[in-house]
Amino acid sequence: MFCNMLLQTHNPYRPAVIEWPKLDREALARVTGLPIWDIAVQTEGRASARVAAFAQTARDALLREALTMDGAEEARHKVVLSRLVEAYGIALAPEPEYGAPTDTEWGWLVTGYSECIDSFFAFGLFEVARRSGYFPLELVETFEPVIQEEARHILFFVNWAAWYRSNLPWWRKPWFAIKELAVWTFLVWERIGIARGIDSKGAAQDANFTMNGTAAVGVELSAGQMIELCLEENARRMSGYDRRLLRPQLVPRVARLARRWLR
Repeated sequence: MFCNMLLQTHNPYRPAVIEWPKLDREALARVTGLPIWDIAVQTEGRASARVAAFAQTARDALLREALTMDGAEEARHKVVLSRLVEAYGIALAPEPEYGAPTDTEWGWLVTGYSECIDSFFAFGLFEVARRSGYFPLELVETFEPVIQEEARHILFFVNWAAWYRSNLPWWRKPWFAIKELAVWTFLVWERIGIARGIDSKGAAQDANFTMNGTAAVGVELSAGQMIELCLEENARRMSGYDRRLLRPQLVPRVARLARRWLR
């Protein structure tokens, strides 16, 4: 069911034929001034390499087909971002080599759970940008298919994880649980570094967008209001899929707990 969901809802848009809207001087300055393009391009590059590597290990033909499509869509996101920065003259740092991880399962888990975190907040920030009119509506609409693909990806991932756990022999389940915990520990530590302006390799980064995302797209929201919007958008983007499929739960639950304290 979760493999067919991904395969049957594929959007065959082509980055090569996207017509990037012309921006006036102020809008162009807003786009080029966002400190996210380097990390965005590199994140998609790493994700596509990791998913493609894990796809090669899948024995089930249907699962391998779905994973291959997932990796191809991640690669397409990188192409979309690369064409955007080219269209608007945004300078990027040199990209690293996107080699396959030694532990392909670890790479897949890091990618999947990382997207569960990032997509939850991206849904809210994207809606803030749309409502505020901070960017031209044409530019926002151009990115809509990319944002919705991330919703499909995390839906696919959490159902894969549940299916995979349930099919493991009993003696392998504790080790997989430990591995998942290690992945979450790594991701939390990585995001603490990003929030402090330090990337995973110890290099200084601009954390303004991470810490003040709503202000960066032209709207002032409290932390509680932002969490509420993320929860609403997460539910909306998941609502169009088969209700029998599991939804991502951990990040929304943590967000609801944080919202309670923030009130």
